[in-house]
Amino acid sequence: MLSTIRGALACLLALAVVQPAAAQTNWPDKPVKIVVGFTAGSSTDVTARMFAQKFSEAWGQPVIVENIAGNSGAIGVDRVAKAAPDGYTLMWSGNAAITILPSMQALPFDPLKDLTPISTSLVMPSLFMVNNDLPVKSIPELIAYAKANPGKLSYGTPGVGTPQHIAGELFCFLAGIRMEHIPYRGANMADLMSGVVQVGIQNAGAAMPLVRDGRVRGIAVTSLKRTRSAPNLPTLAEQGFPGFEATSWFALLGPADLPKPIVDKVRAESLKVLADPEMEKKFTTMGLDLLGSTPEETRAAIAADIPKWAKVIKDANIKTAK
Repeated sequence: MLSTIRGALACLLALAVVQPAAAQTNWPDKPVKIVVGFTAGSSTDVTARMFAQKFSEAWGQPVIVENIAGNSGAIGVDRVAKAAPDGYTLMWSGNAAITILPSMQALPFDPLKDLTPISTSLVMPSLFMVNNDLPVKSIPELIAYAKANPGKLSYGTPGVGTPQHIAGELFCFLAGIRMEHIPYRGANMADLMSGVVQVGIQNAGAAMPLVRDGRVRGIAVTSLKRTRSAPNLPTLAEQGFPGFEATSWFALLGPADLPKPIVDKVRAESLKVLADPEMEKKFTTMGLDLLGSTPEETRAAIAADIPKWAKVIKDANIKTAK
C-alpha cells in the first residue's frame, strides 16, 4: 500500500512541475480550519490532528481542528457544506454522515452535490469488545450469553448511524439476539470499562490501546481479514458470519466548487503525510490502513456506499434515527 502511495505522490509532484502558472495557488495565506464531527479523543479527531500538524508545518499557517460533534458527524458536515469554497474550511469526515445517515434520515446536505471530495486517506475496522467481567471470550459465547440472558446486554457505539451502530444491529439481526444500543457522541470507553455497557463496538484506533492493555477484552474485528495491528483477533467472518464487513474510512472534503488548485494542493500534502515512514508506523499501530485515493475515487466510493448501506439498513430492519 505504501509503495502505491509513494508512486502516486511522485506522479502528482511531477505533474505540478509542468502545470501552468495560472494553476498554482498562494493558498493558504491565513489559518485553515478542519472540521471534525466527533468529540476530542475520538479516532476521527486524533487522526485529523495528525494531518493538521503536518499541514501546518508544510504551509506555514496554523491548521486548526474544530470539533463540531453531533448526529454522527452530520452537524459538522453541514457546517462545511455551507461554508465558502475558499479552502479555509475543510472537513475530515468519517463515512457515517455521508454514506449511512442519508438512508436513515433527511439531511440538510447532499453528500454528492454539496461537497468536494479531496482524498480518502485512511481506512480501519472496528472492534467488538466486552467488559472484562462479562464471561465472554468469543462471538459464539456472546451470542450464547445474550440468548441465556435476554434483555441484559447493551452495546455502546460512537453514535446512531455510524458503521459501528450498523455493524451492531446487523450482528444482532443475523445472530437472532437483542442488545440495546447506547449511542455516544464519539468514543466512550470509560462506560465499557466500568460496566455501564457490557459490549462496545468502536473504531480500532480508539479501542486498540485498551485491548492491548487488557482493560477491555477484544473478541472480533469487523474487517474481512485480520488486521496487522492485532493479528490474533479473529474476524466475525471466522466466527460464523461469512462476508461480514463494516469498516470506517476517513476522507478530506471541502465545500462544493472548491477550486481544483486547492484540491490538488491539499491532496498532495496528504499523500506526503501518508508516505512518511514515521506517520505510517503511527497509523498502523492505531489499526489504520493507508489509502490516499483521488478525488474521483472518493466520489465513486461515496456513491457506491450509499446504496450498499441502504440495503443493509433495510435488510436488518434498522430503525430510522430519531
